Amino acid sequence: MTPAQRRVLLVAILASFVSFLDGTVVNVALPAIADELAGGALGGLALQQWVVDAYLITLGSLILVAGSLSDVHGRRRVMWWGLLGFAVTSVLCALAPTGVFLVVARGLQGVAGALLVPSSLAMIISAFSGAAQAKAIGTWTAWTGTAMIAGPLLGGVLVDTLSWRWVFGINLLPVAVTLWILHGLEEGTTETGRRIDVRGAVLAAVGLAGPVFALIEHGRFGWGSPVVWVPLVVGIAALVAFLGWERRAPDPMLPLSLFSVRNFAAGNVATAAIYGALAFGGFAVTLFVQQVAGYSATLAGLALLPVTLLMLFLSSRFGALAGRYGPRLFMTVGPLIAGCGYLLMLTTTAEASYFTQLLPGILLFGLGLAITVAPLTAAILGSIPAADAGIGSAVNNAVSRIAGLVVIACAGIVIGPVLDVAGFHRALIVTAALLVAGGLVSWAGIRNEQVVAAGVTDASAGADAAEA
Repeated sequence: MTPAQRRVLLVAILASFVSFLDGTVVNVALPAIADELAGGALGGLALQQWVVDAYLITLGSLILVAGSLSDVHGRRRVMWWGLLGFAVTSVLCALAPTGVFLVVARGLQGVAGALLVPSSLAMIISAFSGAAQAKAIGTWTAWTGTAMIAGPLLGGVLVDTLSWRWVFGINLLPVAVTLWILHGLEEGTTETGRRIDVRGAVLAAVGLAGPVFALIEHGRFGWGSPVVWVPLVVGIAALVAFLGWERRAPDPMLPLSLFSVRNFAAGNVATAAIYGALAFGGFAVTLFVQQVAGYSATLAGLALLPVTLLMLFLSSRFGALAGRYGPRLFMTVGPLIAGCGYLLMLTTTAEASYFTQLLPGILLFGLGLAITVAPLTAAILGSIPAADAGIGSAVNNAVSRIAGLVVIACAGIVIGPVLDVAGFHRALIVTAALLVAGGLVSWAGIRNEQVVAAGVTDASAGADAAEA
């Protein structure tokens, strides 16, 4: 790996890490946020859902158009603006005086976060090839996937020792470091003659926000209230219009032709199930151990630390093995093992004894996740041409964020108005079912031959030699 490639990989990891981290670091801060800001228009579970989903709505709906922005205006330039915007909106979140202000600031933070992820992965694919690309993707996957699990630990320490506001303020340090490293990178090539799909972006944002609003607020207003069913109908109509527009748009933010590639289509369906489970499971566990079992925020974060360690040590290894033998087996077995981990936690009582009731399931889940994530990324991106790397990675990341957005919006339906042991058990079953569905979709839909044709298998096999 050349010094320039190391710099690209470091920038890609840091930029994606801060975006992924902010999607999960807030989880353990939700009880403290609800306690302090409960006096406003929002409170309880609804406020907690909105703090998570406001970020995911804008992130999920705009990450697609951000992929096109990175291809047209340059990945380095788009990443620079994304990092700067992320720093500013993080300060707004940290200083939020009310729940509504915080939710709006989180939405703006999602806009900035959407600019980071597509540029990051596209920079890796442009800078690396062959065996080096497979190893770089595995490394990126390990660190960014770990961010989604490490977030609760960092958030817990900050909440217990300082304040929930530092959960957002801490973002300034990695953003500043990333901007400094990014300064030394070349801009790279850009595409000319393309247009940004503004209409598609607006339709996608409305299409996501409407149903999510209805799912979260139905508990307060009821399904029969116009406050609930009007946004639901408008959102569904916008989603239908979005798909219709993307079929005829000159430069669509979601090129539907990509889904004609079997591995890309099946891989994204599996992504929706697996990452929906990842978001919902983490949300349910971190809330339950604090609000029911009485864990501190730090202990709630430490509860998921074994998953972080397993991801760090095993993700790149399973990515290399999947490159040698094909991703289908790993994408099937991994989610099934992870689902069994959540089912093991069904023995959990109100006391939530960590070593006997939670840890065995957490370890099994972590192993299954480590088996899954790198092969999943390689299978999807290895099935499409390198020229589509920006939009391809944007689509996959949008799918994962939207999946988390939808399942967390459904938390009130699954858990009930108040989180208790029965509601937690229902959440565990739903999480396990989503993981099993992801494994079955992979078994039925993924084909190793397409990845071999894209060169991913040979590249990942070479990565084994590079590690040795």
